[in-house]
Amino acid sequence: MLVNDFNADIYRELTPEELKTIEAAKKRPIVFDDDNPELTEEQLKNFKRVSLENRADRNKQTVTLRLSPQALRKARSLGKGYTSVLSRILEEALKDNDTIRKNL
Repeated sequence: MLVNDFNADIYRELTPEELKTIEAAKKRPIVFDDDNPELTEEQLKNFKRVSLENRADRNKQTVTLRLSPQALRKARSLGKGYTSVLSRILEEALKDNDTIRKNL
């Protein structure tokens, strides 16, 4: 089983202790309370598959992008999946008009 750990390699194997903790959690009962109430049948019927509705927004396009050697080294140092991380960073930066103006 793989886990995303920011302080280590992006993908690493779970330790035996982590696997043991997960297995123990599977055996514990679900406890409903004010912060975590059990959903009614009506509430469950109202759920939508957001993933299907937002599919068009997630379709990625291939582009050619020229990066400085420093930026490419830093990106690659993020490990497997670094292009997805770059995509999210770029999306966040493009939401901030000050960042855009600063770099024009």
